[in-house]
Amino acid sequence: MPALASITINDRETTPVAHTFVPTDGGGSTGVAVVEEMAAIPEGNKSLSISRRKAGSKFKVRLVLKDPIVVTETINGVARSVVDRTSYADLTFTFDSRSSLQERKNTVGMLYNALASSVTLVDGVVTKLESVY
Repeated sequence: MPALASITINDRETTPVAHTFVPTDGGGSTGVAVVEEMAAIPEGNKSLSISRRKAGSKFKVRLVLKDPIVVTETINGVARSVVDRTSYADLTFTFDSRSSLQERKNTVGMLYNALASSVTLVDGVVTKLESVY
């Protein structure tokens, strides 16, 4: 069983930036563990949550990434930080309780590789918001 711990995730900048997420909620009664990258204002924290539940003979694992963009807004000479917009990624895996570890690893690996920038079908739609023709 993995322990709730800090994780570091690189973005896709030309020179990748490492984002360190630290535990902020161990799940407790909700079963949702949360790690966050702290920002100047709490509303600007990036967060990654992970949960696992069993529904019948299926296991559902859900990851949600929240990526707010903070800007400085100046009104009447007073500058303050505000969240301008937020991107979300919501990923749910559903595995049969009879699936093997290797089957689950293969599913995760294929999805991971599908998200590579070199996979232009997926990357074009997800990052460039292009239509498929």
